[in-house]
Amino acid sequence: MRTPALLVAGLLLGAAAAPAAVDPVLVESASRIERFPATRGQGSESERLKSLFELSWATRMRESPELATYLGYPGLDDRLSDASPEALELDRRISRAERAALASIDRSRLTPDEQVSYDLAVRRLEQAAEGDKFHPELMPINQLGGIHGDLVDLLAAMPARTVQDYENRLARLRAFPRAVDQTLVWLGQGLAAGITPPRVTLRDVPAQVEALFTGDATGDPLKSPVLESFQQIPETIPAPERERLRREASRIFQEQVAPSLRKLHGYLTSTYVPGARESIAMSDLPGGRDWYAYRVRTYTTTDLTPEQIHQLGLAEVARIRKEMDGLIAATGFKGSFEEFGQFLRTDPRFFYDQPEDMVAGYRDIAKRIDPELIRLFGRLPRLPYGVTAMPGYAGKSQTTAYYGNGSLAAGRPGWFYVNTYDLESRPKWAMEALTLHEAVPGHHLQYALVEELGELPDWRKWDVYPAFSEGWGLYAESLGGELGLYKDPYSKFGQLTFEMWRAIRLVVDTGLHTRGWTRQQAIDYFRANSARADHEIVVEVDRYIASPGGAVVYKIGELKLKELRAYAEKELGSRFDLRAFHDRVLGRGQLPLALLEKSVKAWVAEEKARNGG
Repeated sequence: MRTPALLVAGLLLGAAAAPAAVDPVLVESASRIERFPATRGQGSESERLKSLFELSWATRMRESPELATYLGYPGLDDRLSDASPEALELDRRISRAERAALASIDRSRLTPDEQVSYDLAVRRLEQAAEGDKFHPELMPINQLGGIHGDLVDLLAAMPARTVQDYENRLARLRAFPRAVDQTLVWLGQGLAAGITPPRVTLRDVPAQVEALFTGDATGDPLKSPVLESFQQIPETIPAPERERLRREASRIFQEQVAPSLRKLHGYLTSTYVPGARESIAMSDLPGGRDWYAYRVRTYTTTDLTPEQIHQLGLAEVARIRKEMDGLIAATGFKGSFEEFGQFLRTDPRFFYDQPEDMVAGYRDIAKRIDPELIRLFGRLPRLPYGVTAMPGYAGKSQTTAYYGNGSLAAGRPGWFYVNTYDLESRPKWAMEALTLHEAVPGHHLQYALVEELGELPDWRKWDVYPAFSEGWGLYAESLGGELGLYKDPYSKFGQLTFEMWRAIRLVVDTGLHTRGWTRQQAIDYFRANSARADHEIVVEVDRYIASPGGAVVYKIGELKLKELRAYAEKELGSRFDLRAFHDRVLGRGQLPLALLEKSVKAWVAEEKARNGG
């Protein structure tokens, strides 16, 4: 799962990073929130809470117009966020005002559902305030993303129906040089403070940027990935207008965007990457040990310590390895685990020769899953999804696949993006599990359904708890057998490989950031316990190095979901309805794991009462 869903976690109700434009409207919004406590006695507390949430949501959308575009929030498609220090201070002022506004509401006079939203809002704001001291704004770029890739993704996600839609793109292109200059300020401050990603993980970033300003041999700007959407202007727009829009896009690109990209590229190659830290552990950063513990606590929504997570990972690796060894024996393969892994990584039957064939293979799997979903879910979303190749400029350093949110409001489907770089590291036996995770019934169902929950405040629909989100994705992989997949023993081994992959993350992530593991030590541990190709292993380890704490959430969330399913099955016996269980899990928006457990247990109690105990 990638932007915007992971971005939402840092933007809703108290973001500490990626602040937005300082303009009179935002200043007035901050003042209105500051005046909110004076509304005591003006309407019910439920009405006041709803009013505050609506005001805060509108404010956050204006602060984060890129997110507004992704979610289909209207009127902000011609803007980019302001990442200046002044904007960051305004963002923190808004967060302080929101905390005071919530404190002015009498929680005891809210409904139970409103109390949940109230508590989650307070939790989000308090965690954001705690995280301010770690200064994540000083690391705005790594190999997984940054202002360069964000621009490409944003322009591709924008509405593309009218002339105004393309005028909005032009406005954002014009705003891009300012955004680059602001990013360069933060990069420089981070470099001076010794707060940078590890140098080894930045090695491909300059090439990612260069791929955006390098056109084809004729120098045609429209060949840049940045302007790809201008090559696909719909014919419903008159031809003269299409040509005008393309000419203007080319001019802005040549005169403003490309020079800014070159400036960013030059700074990265001459100053930032050479000056970035050589160490890899987050604990090596100023306050890094506390920063890592904070990230783990926030991402997992638990009080698990890094040491507890490490030990859990070791236990899970041992358990899954035993199951993998049993499956290898069942295939009749004569050889060691390492030899079986080598067989899976090298036998031509397991690989595609052409990128388009691999994409078609993923589409075929998705089509086989779709009609089976009704057996496991009582409610399915209206929003469609598609399968496509991810942008080529980022493939070398990007993960195997990711899901990009769609939006009913924006008229945009969800997209399952698959990596076609280095086909020899993309085995067929991994494809079923990956489709289950990223598309259906994984992230697409999860995110598409939440948009249809009309009873939730808007911010709750897009509030992200990574342990819930990625835990659901990993849990979805385990549903393959119930959906008619994993009939091939190699695909079943692929599912176990993915589960092992997530168990290894518990060990490696904590090992890298709290136990002094070297990068090579992490790579070797991965190799010893999985059948993944070397390129994928290196990309994954570098991902954990660059994004500390994020990798541990998958297993922790999945284990909680499996625990809750087992509890419900035991308590309800023959009355257990898997479709109703899944609907309950996905039907309340994302929740911290403790609240998810409370919700499921309340549902079990309701089912018992409804059926006579």
